[in-house]
Amino acid sequence: MEDLHISLLAAALAGLITGWLGWRCGSIRVKDKILHGDGGNGLLYRRMRAQSNFTEYTPIALVLILLLDLAGQDGWLLGLSALAFMLGRVLHALGMDGEGPTRPRMIGMLLTLPLLLLWAVWAALVAFRVV
Repeated sequence: MEDLHISLLAAALAGLITGWLGWRCGSIRVKDKILHGDGGNGLLYRRMRAQSNFTEYTPIALVLILLLDLAGQDGWLLGLSALAFMLGRVLHALGMDGEGPTRPRMIGMLLTLPLLLLWAVWAALVAFRVV
């Protein structure tokens, strides 16, 4: 059986972050009695978008991490980059609480997009047996 501890940890972190993002939305819904949509609440809208953004980027990240893990690629680089991705997603979500551009949001995206590109290129290189 393959040693998939990097993929398992990444998926576990993604699950925890998903729960945290849902809780952040839910706490505003309860406090402001908003059952559907955002009720015109700007903070709830931004938190909903942060949650949606997470669910847009994270599935492909997890697939790439899993495939690289299955291919036996470098554990340190894959593990650290997976951790950086998850940190970036948390920073992005926290940054979305602000009404304008924020440093955490920017750092979050600067961690997210290059890592997706890195993993995609890395996976292609593995597929073509370059690495």
